[in-house]
Amino acid sequence: MSTPPTPTDGATGADRPAAFLLTGSFLAICRAPRYLDELSRRGLKILLITPAVWREQARAALGEPGHPAAAIDDIAFVEGSVDREGSFTPGVVAAVRAWEDRYDIVGAYAAGETLVEPTGLVADALNLPSPGLRASRVCRSKYLQRLHLGEFNPYALVVPPGDRSATDLSAVPFPAVVKPATRHSSSGVQTVTDAGQLAALLATYPAHETILVEEKVEGQEFSVEALVQHGRIVWDSVTVKGTTDVHADTFVELSHTVSGAVGLERSKLLAANKCLLHLLDFQDGMTHSEWRLDAQGHPKLMEVAARTPGDGLTVLYHLATGRPIEPEIIKIALGETAEYPKPVRHARQVYVEHEPGILEEVSVDWPGISVEWAGEGDLWPEVPVGRPDDPPTLRAVFVQKEKGSYVGPLLSSEDRVANFFIDAPSPLALDALEAEVRAAVTVRTSPAAAPAAAAPAGTASAEAPGR
Repeated sequence: MSTPPTPTDGATGADRPAAFLLTGSFLAICRAPRYLDELSRRGLKILLITPAVWREQARAALGEPGHPAAAIDDIAFVEGSVDREGSFTPGVVAAVRAWEDRYDIVGAYAAGETLVEPTGLVADALNLPSPGLRASRVCRSKYLQRLHLGEFNPYALVVPPGDRSATDLSAVPFPAVVKPATRHSSSGVQTVTDAGQLAALLATYPAHETILVEEKVEGQEFSVEALVQHGRIVWDSVTVKGTTDVHADTFVELSHTVSGAVGLERSKLLAANKCLLHLLDFQDGMTHSEWRLDAQGHPKLMEVAARTPGDGLTVLYHLATGRPIEPEIIKIALGETAEYPKPVRHARQVYVEHEPGILEEVSVDWPGISVEWAGEGDLWPEVPVGRPDDPPTLRAVFVQKEKGSYVGPLLSSEDRVANFFIDAPSPLALDALEAEVRAAVTVRTSPAAAPAAAAPAGTASAEAPGR
């Protein structure tokens, strides 16, 4: 294991074993072991680059028998912070330069948001399949998305670092959405309803952060997932999303439904996403774009990512199609022909809201199903996948917090406590099942004040496990 690895001399050509570069959160990659399984099956050495915050957890995991991390051949830990643009890039480049002498790197993929841009830079330098330089950079920057993807923009004002007092806010329409330009997991994203609220909120962000102030597009939120190879979409699908903004000022995602959008909405979103990918000159990889339809039914882009979607969306696609998507992502990264089926079932992940306080218990009253306590740093059990003709089914209930810990209000994705996965043969059956499961799941907390030393959600140097 290395931090980063030390260069060696003399290994050239056939002397170097073939290797694949995987980047992202250590925990997120271990929670999606099919990447590791697929690469190991091919006999490729697995090189992982991950933020340095995962160092101790990775070292502990390597000593656990049967842990997915055992498949990793070398790890580089890189310093950086999600709220400082480009801060991870030097460490990534240093690690890859050292590894070039020891391995023949034949593929690369960013499985999480934080390292998308440096992974794209490396893939371009090594002439490997990747989203491309424009897509890798623009997809990592919310304000560059507004510059490159104008026809899909809501009103958006960029507030640069150190220039907030001089920025003219008079044209901002209200309600407006304020969002940091480089964070993820909905961290720091909030609705404001007037100029006073806007000015007060802007003053709370660190001085070095670029902030976007955007028109709030009311209505249903969606995402579009796509596999792209050689600049051509080989598969795409629409996901319906639920967020906290229907009853709060935040935008934490509370549900995802695969194959839930039909008809004109679906057609509009897929057409808009195809145009967006053309504007990005997106070449090879997976994309996850988030949209809303405005009052006139026009697609408006919230943001786009050049990576696998977070939370449980890959699980949902497995439930809906019967096939995992990770092997196809690896095929694209290696330049092999990829294909993936359309969903044949409707699948949904639901996050259960909670009262802030000390987490005492999460329970479910459901035949054959028990709550799985995965905690914040543990692996997720495999979600069982059924058959196309199965009746509506509850597949799993997970808790991603520790019993006895303080759980606060939903300000970012990292604040969520518990979730469940369901699937059904029709949208109506899925909705009915969700209502039944909600009634069967109980999250019990006891009142308590927030710990005085609690850090603001989403400001750590590591990405959220689901991202």
